[in-house]
Amino acid sequence: MKLSVITNEKDTLEFYMEGERYTVANYLKEKISLMDGVDFCAYKLDHPLDNRARFILKAKNPKKALNEAIKQAREEISEFKSTVEKIK
Repeated sequence: MKLSVITNEKDTLEFYMEGERYTVANYLKEKISLMDGVDFCAYKLDHPLDNRARFILKAKNPKKALNEAIKQAREEISEFKSTVEKIK
């Protein structure tokens, strides 16, 4: 997955998440929205055939919120993977 920055301002970060449409994009949006200091987070698909989600994040420190959300998501996914492997 690749992130391409569109706008990087003091309190606004706008970026594309390449190769994702709904599942991971919605999961990341929910993680970011729960972060302290986040005022707004949403994504949209610019075109029905486009294979990327366009995010808009407004926060006191949007880069920090994005990095923390990604870190939490990685931890949750790793824990889920470990649980599934134990079932095998």
